[in-house]
Amino acid sequence: MTTGFFWDESCFWHGGGNFAGMLPVGGLVQPGGGLPESPETKRRLKNLIEVSGLAKELAMSGADPASQEDLLRVHPASYLDAFKALSDAQGGDLGLRTPFGPGGFEIAAMSAGLAKAALLSVLKGQLSNAYALSRPPGHHCLPDWPNGFCLLSNIGIAIRAAQAEGLTTRVAVLDWDVHHGNGTEAVFYEDPNILTLSLHQERNYPLDTGDPEDRGKGPGLGANINVPLPPGTGHNGYLAAMERIALPAIRAHKPDVIVVACGFDAGANDPLGRMLATAETFRAMTAQAMDLAREVCDGRIVMVHEGGYSETYVPFCGHAVLEEMSGSAIRAPDPLAATFAARQPGPAFDAFVDGWLEDVVSRMEPGLGPSYVGQT
Repeated sequence: MTTGFFWDESCFWHGGGNFAGMLPVGGLVQPGGGLPESPETKRRLKNLIEVSGLAKELAMSGADPASQEDLLRVHPASYLDAFKALSDAQGGDLGLRTPFGPGGFEIAAMSAGLAKAALLSVLKGQLSNAYALSRPPGHHCLPDWPNGFCLLSNIGIAIRAAQAEGLTTRVAVLDWDVHHGNGTEAVFYEDPNILTLSLHQERNYPLDTGDPEDRGKGPGLGANINVPLPPGTGHNGYLAAMERIALPAIRAHKPDVIVVACGFDAGANDPLGRMLATAETFRAMTAQAMDLAREVCDGRIVMVHEGGYSETYVPFCGHAVLEEMSGSAIRAPDPLAATFAARQPGPAFDAFVDGWLEDVVSRMEPGLGPSYVGQT
């Protein structure tokens, strides 16, 4: 098994402007440490796999930036022109919480290029599976409007490029970032060949998207699945959501490849989430997804990095995912494992989550009904 790891130093150089947390500095907002979306979570993940020795077992690679032709398959020229002009003019903000500095356009194109290279390499059989350390992230970016730190639709661009090369027809996108993958949803909302499935904390971000009733449109009706989860869902709740909704839906879709929008902001100490997932949670979900990929698409699975804002914890979550993907015996033990295990919800809350999932599925109309819960 050969696992690819795609990265580029320029992605660590993307800047987020003068923010204090989620708020622009000014008025009564005192200057702070910048946007939560900083390079350090991603850089420290790469550093950890190098220090642990795992990097030596991965196919480490760079990539070319996504081309203008690649970008135009997802984003209108008017948006790309405005983005490039502002980038050349020393940067700014085109949407909601999407500030960038000089060269922001080129860095975002590189981020999308990493996702594209990872996906194409797996589809061409050059790698068993692959991880793209993309930054800035992409799953909130709509075709014509960026938001939530996302400037280009990295996964959308990668999938459309793979389709253009005749490498795939049907794809399943599994998004376990703590925030709803509204951008990826929008790109493929009318496409029956691309299943978009988002597990996310209910009403975290965006505040007005991610409902189970939103199932797609026109020919794409039924190919979009939203699974909002309650705050504090925890390890068992995430695995239950995978087993009862995500995995059966992907199996039914019969994709050529599974692409995971791999955010780590459901981690137990993430500043932008409240979900109590652990490094072991991400390892277990990766194992679930890989088992399904071996069953339905010859093991083809690609991880594209999205959110995750704890500089101390994201690296251990990412390392656990890469351990599972590569089958490596190398470990970077989670230093917070005992603490976060003690903070997991108990049986009563797990039972509450079970009922919550029943309710989520009952709201998915047309398409999945209550009998779908529990099928494997």
